[in-house]
Amino acid sequence: MTVGMMSTVGDGDELTVPDAKITVRISGKDTGGAYELFEVDAPRGEAAPPHRTPWPKVYYVLHGRMAVLLDGELHDLSPGDVITIPPDAPHTFTVHTPSVQFLAFAVGDVMGAFFRDLSENGFSALERHGVTM
Repeated sequence: MTVGMMSTVGDGDELTVPDAKITVRISGKDTGGAYELFEVDAPRGEAAPPHRTPWPKVYYVLHGRMAVLLDGELHDLSPGDVITIPPDAPHTFTVHTPSVQFLAFAVGDVMGAFFRDLSENGFSALERHGVTM
């Protein structure tokens, strides 16, 4: 684990996935696989169809507005709002402003591996990482 790590604007690998640009702010390598932190920039509109991931995660909205559909319940989020998404819970999001920027925090180091695979190989990555629609 890196002690005293600092990240500034422009730091971190940038990944392009079908519904967003992902900037890796803290990778699993930086935390010994304990957790990861991503900055997500998504344009207006619907993201991926409702899906399930085997890992838990948290979204914290920095700017813009989005609605998260989680387990059949709609949650409107604005800057400063946070939502936790349990493992295997069906979820998706829709951006209501020209764009939204949020932090995505995940336990472990599997979400980063998924984002990298999705960025490089498209939707074939879903099955390899246990993501189901």
